[in-house]
Amino acid sequence: MLAYGLGMLFSLMTHRELFASAESGEADDAPWPIGLALATLAGITVLVALVSEVFVGSVQKAAEAFGMTPAFVGFIVVALAGGAAEMASAFSAAHKNRLDLSVGIALGSAAQIALFVAPVLVLLSYVMGPTPMDLQFWPGAVVMMLIATMTASLVTNSGRSAWFVGTLVLMVYAIFAMTLYLLPPQGQ
Repeated sequence: MLAYGLGMLFSLMTHRELFASAESGEADDAPWPIGLALATLAGITVLVALVSEVFVGSVQKAAEAFGMTPAFVGFIVVALAGGAAEMASAFSAAHKNRLDLSVGIALGSAAQIALFVAPVLVLLSYVMGPTPMDLQFWPGAVVMMLIATMTASLVTNSGRSAWFVGTLVLMVYAIFAMTLYLLPPQGQ
């Protein structure tokens, strides 16, 4: 969590210019007052929590009807639906030829989950949950995370991309999805 916080400090405060596009400059819109921004964030958070409850109930019933494993639902279905807003922002940035922003959104989201959300959920499970949560994954999940990390590194190292590279990355995701659907972890 400390590394995540320092990463946010680095990208938003001390080295902000490294993450701005050369052609974009500053935003044309005036920033919102802090009170309005915090109130909007709180309101949207409550709405997202309510919609998430409905979504989880619906997904559980659909998963049973279609024979989906919990691993497939968690890694594929919930991840796609939960990241829809981030994907829309990343697609919009890519459409405007802002690859730096598009990749930053995608990788930032993954880093946020891995370095902040997951550890906070584990710590909260000791206080709020019926049983403590751990981060123990089956070996196949660890291998998939390793392949995903290596793929992201290889794709972003050159600083350039083309449609074929995107197609190959989608193929890696499709292979993960098929693996989780057809060969679920033992015990599921």
